[in-house]
Amino acid sequence: MMATHYDIVHLTSVGSTQDEAARIAEANDRPTLVVAAHQVAGRGRSGRHWVEPDQALFSSYSFRPGWPPSTFPRLPLCAGVAIRRAIADGAGVTVDLKWPNDLLVASLKVGGILVEASGDRVTVGCGINLFWETPVEGAGALLDGKVDDAFVTSLGTRWVDGFVAVVDEGPNEWPRDAYLAACSTIGSEVAWDGGTGTAVDVDASGALVVRAADATTTVIAGDVHLLGRN
Repeated sequence: MMATHYDIVHLTSVGSTQDEAARIAEANDRPTLVVAAHQVAGRGRSGRHWVEPDQALFSSYSFRPGWPPSTFPRLPLCAGVAIRRAIADGAGVTVDLKWPNDLLVASLKVGGILVEASGDRVTVGCGINLFWETPVEGAGALLDGKVDDAFVTSLGTRWVDGFVAVVDEGPNEWPRDAYLAACSTIGSEVAWDGGTGTAVDVDASGALVVRAADATTTVIAGDVHLLGRN
């Protein structure tokens, strides 16, 4: 197996891969990927609980990107591109990216990305529904059946390797074109806490550009809902 420049920790069960990856990386002063088979206290963005499917990839990567904090909003988009490529290569499934942090297949959410920063350290979490016989409303899964542990781990290292390669290019070289090509939010009617409009672009900073009436505005935080879909 090719050597990595980060540590990999495999756990059967964990409260939160986010918390564990950040703790270990800080203690060892090493970039760290935590992969767990089960997560009992996971959370999504804004503290939402992650509902566990029959089989999932629970993974978090904690590191220091060396980017200015003002550019950190680009990181979930970079992660989305890397995860999409990893899923296509590893599972043969094409996922769409909903700005800023959801993974979709046929408009159903199959995964999510959570980025948390503390000082110059960033922890990027990725949860993916691999198999779910009876998913909750609005959710789906990548596969029709369970896979072995080696597949789960390889998917985790695959997305992190791709993500690290993207981050190493620097904040001004993030793969915006690749993100736009995969982003299902573009062209959709959306609602956010400031109003409604049509999503028309993602700008160089990673913000969503929305056209409402005769003006455009940028959305940089908060929830964005695709009207008529979720």
